[in-house]
Amino acid sequence: MPDLTAQIAENLAEMHGRITDAAARSGRNAKQIMLVGVTKYVGPTEVRALVAAGCTELGESRPQQLWEKAEALEDLHVRWHMIGHLQRNKVRRTVPLIEMIHSVDSVRLARAVDSAAGELSRRVPVLLEVNVSGESAKHGLEPDAVEPLLEELAECGNIEVRGLMCMAGLQSGLAGAGADFAKLRQLRDRLHENCPEGITLDELSMGMSGDFEAAIEEGATIVRVGTALFHGVLR
Repeated sequence: MPDLTAQIAENLAEMHGRITDAAARSGRNAKQIMLVGVTKYVGPTEVRALVAAGCTELGESRPQQLWEKAEALEDLHVRWHMIGHLQRNKVRRTVPLIEMIHSVDSVRLARAVDSAAGELSRRVPVLLEVNVSGESAKHGLEPDAVEPLLEELAECGNIEVRGLMCMAGLQSGLAGAGADFAKLRQLRDRLHENCPEGITLDELSMGMSGDFEAAIEEGATIVRVGTALFHGVLR
């Protein structure tokens, strides 16, 4: 096996190249796109190598794993993103550790985050998760439910609603993934026209290892990539 640190650095460099190429194909600047390195399949050693290579925006999909890794890596200057389903009973422990929550999918969760953020005297950036594929197994708001929610969320003084998040359908393939990502962008563009004060919707978090290039071409500002960063390292 190649040296772990060198392999991860090579993978990250390749990823930045692919992001740059995908951005160029859609007439965009790669600097407009944030790469969140998803660490759910690796341990602290691999994460340290990723951070050493220059990736400091890190994502976890399970709160418990985020807690454990944040503690194990507390000496590193990183920013954690909660990208998976977050239950309300795990909010208070999660909020102090994160830069952004990508997966707010109900008013009740938003209010729980708002309350926990208020206790810390901070404003937490959040994204609204939308189930654009319509799959019953997926979390997320129905697309038609997002607009009515915005007025309520604008009243939450300790969260900043910055955009939307989605996952492509499991059986979509690349063409279907692109269509799903286009649906999220079109929804965001429509909501922009009558957005409540304090809600921006500038961010689109969409795209993972297998489809992030399609997501960028449809307007993603954040891509969540895990396995491609650890190619040759994962057992």
